[in-house]
Amino acid sequence: MALKRLAQELEPLEREKWVAIQADETNMLRWKLGLWVVNPESVWHGAYLTAEMKFPNDYPYQPPTFRFLTRNIYHPNIYPNGDLCISILHKPGDDAQSGELASERWNVLHGVESVLRSVLLLLDNPEINSPANVDAGVLYRDKRAEYNNRAKEIVEKSQKDIPAGARMPTPEELMPPPVKTVEDDADFWNMTDDEADFGGSDSDMDDFEEEDEDEDEDDDDKRYDNDA
Repeated sequence: MALKRLAQELEPLEREKWVAIQADETNMLRWKLGLWVVNPESVWHGAYLTAEMKFPNDYPYQPPTFRFLTRNIYHPNIYPNGDLCISILHKPGDDAQSGELASERWNVLHGVESVLRSVLLLLDNPEINSPANVDAGVLYRDKRAEYNNRAKEIVEKSQKDIPAGARMPTPEELMPPPVKTVEDDADFWNMTDDEADFGGSDSDMDDFEEEDEDEDEDDDDKRYDNDA
């Protein structure tokens, strides 16, 4: 089940330009990937962040794990070893201890793409109430300019990990392909008089009226002969 689902998810993701995925041919339950931060408004803009995802045998019923391989990422929701703490990767169901609702946690409708997009959103909108890196959470809350400068330093270092020949996609390359519209056939609505008949009879209603009159006259003649 897990391998089939991952094969289905991998194919469309390989066409995306904001992520580069390298599945382990000897173990399809382990993926290495590179994430481009393409949001121009992000303090992480321009970063090429490498990471690793591992999938359980009962995926998608249970969530994968996500760990950054880019060294020394400083973020409130990333542990010093690179492990990511994010609700979407927590086991399904409500959790009374953390207060997380089932709708915030993993479910079978999620997939690799939804995880990656959630990771990119989390970079700029960290959860600092229960941070994985307390120091980063405090710096983000109290000294945002200093935190941003530290993030930009990581962006510059991450660019050294860009594979040879690779580059960050342009905004135009990230635009979805245009959807082709089907034009109405104008002739369909301009039917000729012959087409408007829909195969009806060419008989004139006056003919039916004349035949009825003739039949009435014959009946009158028969009644007259009988009376005579």
